[in-house]
Amino acid sequence: MAKVPEGYHVVRRHIRRNPRPSTKKLSGWTIAGLIAGVWLWSQLFGFGEASSSSPHAPQTQTPSVSATAGR
Repeated sequence: MAKVPEGYHVVRRHIRRNPRPSTKKLSGWTIAGLIAGVWLWSQLFGFGEASSSSPHAPQTQTPSVSATAGR
């Protein structure tokens, strides 16, 4: 039988790669759960008002499109 390269082993006359040390990866369900959690948090509590105007500033009223120009 042929010499087995380093990092491989023989299983039923086939050369297989040795298992690598497991790394902690996020599964698809974990990522989906995190996204759903952030979305739910934003629906319940919000991320703060991101509008450019201050909530305490006086609001200026603009005439609507259907308003007639003073004739």
